[in-house]
Amino acid sequence: MLSKDAKLTELVNRLKEFAATNLECAILFGSAARGDFRQGLSDLNVACILRSLAVEELGRLADVVKWWCVEQKEPAPLFFTGDELQQAADVFAIEILDMKRDRRVLYGKDAVAGIEVPMNLHRVQIEHDLRTMILKLRQHYLRSPGNAKELAPVLRKSFSGALTLLRHTIIAFGEDPPAGEHEIVARAASLTGASASAFDALLPLRETGEFHGEIVPVYGAYLKALEKISSALDKHLPKREWQRVKHTQS
Repeated sequence: MLSKDAKLTELVNRLKEFAATNLECAILFGSAARGDFRQGLSDLNVACILRSLAVEELGRLADVVKWWCVEQKEPAPLFFTGDELQQAADVFAIEILDMKRDRRVLYGKDAVAGIEVPMNLHRVQIEHDLRTMILKLRQHYLRSPGNAKELAPVLRKSFSGALTLLRHTIIAFGEDPPAGEHEIVARAASLTGASASAFDALLPLRETGEFHGEIVPVYGAYLKALEKISSALDKHLPKREWQRVKHTQS
């Protein structure tokens, strides 16, 4: 198994070989760039800037992505053109803000530095993703009510994404999020009125994959906490702030 840095070096080498001059930039973002990467739990998130995203160009990178996803078990890189990345800051505000706050340029020029993320739309994306997560959790429960064997993996998978949304909830409230997972949960709960104890069983579940105890109260408390956080975000900024910010020329 390759080390984190060896994996990234090999990925960049393969991207350079197969994309050639079409590759403008490769950027590492997420936990590995923030410094809280955890082997076996954290992913290596990479964004690639290409000059062209024509299907012929993407086809040249298919084997690289297959190696990265299948052999190295990492999430597929995100592919943008430079202009597209700039234009996506309103709809991918969470992802691009993560890139802006913590990134490591693996190859080429820094394509993120000059991007402005509209923070009013950042808040909207957090609420959207939280409400989508809540709907999916309810659907999972309806398929397997009270079944710990089926629902514990659902909770584990969901909680990884929830941690990102809790971290961005803290940002939306105008604060810098703490580094530790327990501290993120505690601060997000404090800001929104959610119960921090609702996440107590989720933290060890994420670490070990093992669940002990009654699934129904744990699942219910987790859902209730996410509902409370999404409701707090809904009230944090008025709906009229949803629109894209327009800059007028003086």
